[in-house]
Amino acid sequence: MDPRVTPLKLDLKRDEKLQIHWQDGHVSVYPVAYLRKHCPCASCKTFREEQASKPKTSLTVFSKTSEGPLVATHAELVGNYALRIDWSDQHNSGIYSFQYLREISPDNE
Repeated sequence: MDPRVTPLKLDLKRDEKLQIHWQDGHVSVYPVAYLRKHCPCASCKTFREEQASKPKTSLTVFSKTSEGPLVATHAELVGNYALRIDWSDQHNSGIYSFQYLREISPDNE
């Protein structure tokens, strides 16, 4: 397996961040809001693409589906290739492959 996309350690602080230590020695830190914003499920991806095509003068209004701050309520490994996260806003269809997580690592931006 590619050491760039092979995690050695995953540490999820449900109300704060996901930290991944990669086999190549790199460490990525993802704030929970960042992960939720980058959800890879089809509906979230479509929403992001639609928003990107809108003029920057329009505002997006999100409906609030939970009380309190956004937190990861549950997480589990999917095979040896991904992590699935359940969110406090009732969203749970995103499967974050390790390849995708490395691609969206905040330190890449």
